[in-house]
Amino acid sequence: MNPAVRWDPADYAAHSAIQEAWGRDLLARLPLRGEERILDVGCGDGRLTAELARRVPRGFVLGVDAAPEMIAWARAHHPPKALPQLRFERRDACDLNGLGLFDHVISNATLHWVTDHSAFLRAAAACLRPGGGLWVFANARGNAQVVFEALCRVMRRGPWRAWFRPVPRPWVFHEPARYETWLREAGFEGIHVAEVPRLERFPGAAELAAWLRTTWLPYTQRVPESVRAPFIEAVVEEYLRRCPVGPDGSVSVAMRRLELEAVRRRGPDQPA
Repeated sequence: MNPAVRWDPADYAAHSAIQEAWGRDLLARLPLRGEERILDVGCGDGRLTAELARRVPRGFVLGVDAAPEMIAWARAHHPPKALPQLRFERRDACDLNGLGLFDHVISNATLHWVTDHSAFLRAAAACLRPGGGLWVFANARGNAQVVFEALCRVMRRGPWRAWFRPVPRPWVFHEPARYETWLREAGFEGIHVAEVPRLERFPGAAELAAWLRTTWLPYTQRVPESVRAPFIEAVVEEYLRRCPVGPDGSVSVAMRRLELEAVRRRGPDQPA
């Protein structure tokens, strides 16, 4: 993960509707009886982790995240008194040793922040019981490409150019075949890997700006806070030149979602 990024959990919680919607899609796929042990890698503000805990009242859910500010927020807003089966811990996505065994490992809107994807998959496999499930949603190659192109055009302009030397390359993407190989090598079977196009809508330009402010941090935080808002406004204006607002004032963004689903391979003597 990028240690230079400074998350604002309150701002993120207020302006992460897209990530939350993807997360709810992910949760809907889990085959739950109510007693499972589940690990949420990259839990962020903990909203979806808490929702998951409510779905397993006889189970246990652990949310981990590399950002200390996110873990502090999650603990404060989802205390053990409210959900005794829920805990949060600061961990890197590639360092999951000692957490115990789980029935499911999930991760939403996190993998593209991780530098070594194969290491994450090995770490996830190591803490899954045989037959346990891995469920990952993340940004795929080409996600929000037109937004990125607008960002690049603004970064090259005179007022902003000095802050982007060198240009950040914070996110990591790979083609589906590489994930299939890494999953098999990590001990998974029943593998599903897909890049899924999604057309997401923001209620208006202000919400698009908030999404940029709260999630495109490796770029926006390069700019001093005193002039960050005008920088983000310039990116939004540039984007809207190519993708104007709709009749209802909404703003559409073409996104691409990476989906990874797999089952931890059982040994020859382990029952299904």
